[in-house]
Amino acid sequence: MSLPGFSTQGSLFSTAALGASLFPEDDRYRLFAKLVYPCLVRVRPTLEKAYSLDTGRTAIEPVFLLGVCLLQYVDGIPDRQAVDWLRYHAGWNFALNRQLGDDRFHPSTLSRFRERLEEHGLAALGFQAILDGLVEAGLVRRNARQRLDSTQVFGLVSKMSRVEGLRQTLRLALEEIAEEADIQARPEKWPIWWSLYVESQLDYRASREVLGSKLAEAGADAARILAWLKQHPQLAAGEQARLLARVFEEQFVLEAGEFRPRGKGELESGRVQNPLDPEATYGVKQQGGEAKSHVGYKAQVAETVVERKLEAGEPTSNFITAIAIQPAHHSDEAGADVIAKAQASLGLEPPPVLYVDGAYVSASKLVEAATQGRELIGPVQSAPRRYPDQFTMEDFQVEVERRYAKCPAGKPNDQCSRLDGEKNKGAAQYRFEWNQTTCAACELRDRCLGKGLRHKSIVVGEHHSALQARRLEQTTEPFRQRMHHRAAIEGTQSELVRAHGLRRARYRGMARVQLQAWLTGAACNLKRWLRRVAWENRCVHTAAEVGAAASEG
Repeated sequence: MSLPGFSTQGSLFSTAALGASLFPEDDRYRLFAKLVYPCLVRVRPTLEKAYSLDTGRTAIEPVFLLGVCLLQYVDGIPDRQAVDWLRYHAGWNFALNRQLGDDRFHPSTLSRFRERLEEHGLAALGFQAILDGLVEAGLVRRNARQRLDSTQVFGLVSKMSRVEGLRQTLRLALEEIAEEADIQARPEKWPIWWSLYVESQLDYRASREVLGSKLAEAGADAARILAWLKQHPQLAAGEQARLLARVFEEQFVLEAGEFRPRGKGELESGRVQNPLDPEATYGVKQQGGEAKSHVGYKAQVAETVVERKLEAGEPTSNFITAIAIQPAHHSDEAGADVIAKAQASLGLEPPPVLYVDGAYVSASKLVEAATQGRELIGPVQSAPRRYPDQFTMEDFQVEVERRYAKCPAGKPNDQCSRLDGEKNKGAAQYRFEWNQTTCAACELRDRCLGKGLRHKSIVVGEHHSALQARRLEQTTEPFRQRMHHRAAIEGTQSELVRAHGLRRARYRGMARVQLQAWLTGAACNLKRWLRRVAWENRCVHTAAEVGAAASEG
């Protein structure tokens, strides 16, 4: 599609010119037109990359569509209602500088515009436009202190049992084959498979034994279909055929020349949960001491931290710096790397101080932050204590650099050995040991040694000293006071979930859920920005009125 002509000069008969008197200075639509719309205009050269400049049918102005998408997420309305509001909502038309006589468009235009953003790698463009405006206004620094936390994102799919997921995968593969292969070229058992997996549904009330037999039956049929597909490479290259091969490999294992269903402990955490969205995985997140599971994704949310107390009625001066989507089963520690890459792509520097919870903190991360001259402020998890009176790793004083350790009884280690890093996922570890003679004469041996052990040994990582130092630091009052800055991220997540619907994916696939996250973050920043400016304007007017009254007096 070709781009229409574009001018920043408004017409004398534009909605902005005709309706200016309807909106006071602190109205959010007037502030949108004054502050946000120019930010969107500045990214038009980037939007042009998603269009043909001189061929095809003339498109709806992309700056206008980007503004509509942002206002959609601000007001929480779907595409069809957004198009209706462009007909009847004076505030929207004023904010977007809409001209009288501008073409109307179908709601599907917004869907295709978002697809265009995704296809051309411009999913974060709206968020970056708002973020650059905040940086220019002095509300966000590119190297600001930040806090980080994650929240669940439910996928746009339902939870499925193993047998139901495999049967649905078979259905999709058979439907794909039916579209591509001639009737004469289909396998002999095609009518049986079509009736069993396409035209029939699984009875969810069936017993566990029946479901187990159904899983074995579906696995045997999947193996036959995959064997047939190997004879037809063109059909085997289809999207659903490749998905069937993946699901079968995840669910079954070859043993003694036959395929058997994998046991629960043999299943991978990143396996396909629902074939309608293979990227949605199973995850468990601790919330309020309760483990909550879901199928979908995980959103990492980073926000600036301004360490000062707000005045009465003052809106927040903290803004979101990035929202990154990752698979639900991935760790928060891995999510910190994802958010760092996202921020780097937005032109932000690594934060000098980052407030997190214990899921993001490890010995290697503490050392990495210290090496880079940054602070990672968060607690480390305590060593598990099986019995109340039993000693744990925290009761041992370990100095890895000196290869020295002291047990709770105050006795130094007798031996220290370095373990092979290849056997420990590349991380160096050290084993400290106390010999039998030392442990036999110790009065605390019952609290230190497990049943059947004659001497004590502990294994620690090469950065254990940093871990031990943080465990000591987190017991102090100054550390607890600093951790108060992390707590506000919970309120930000609540705002994203309750006001903008971040908890539930609107689309399927990680790329589209990421697009949703960027628009959600942009809408949240936009609202905070406009509230902040409106509050500052009211403060200026109030101060001016007080000054005028004082001069008159």
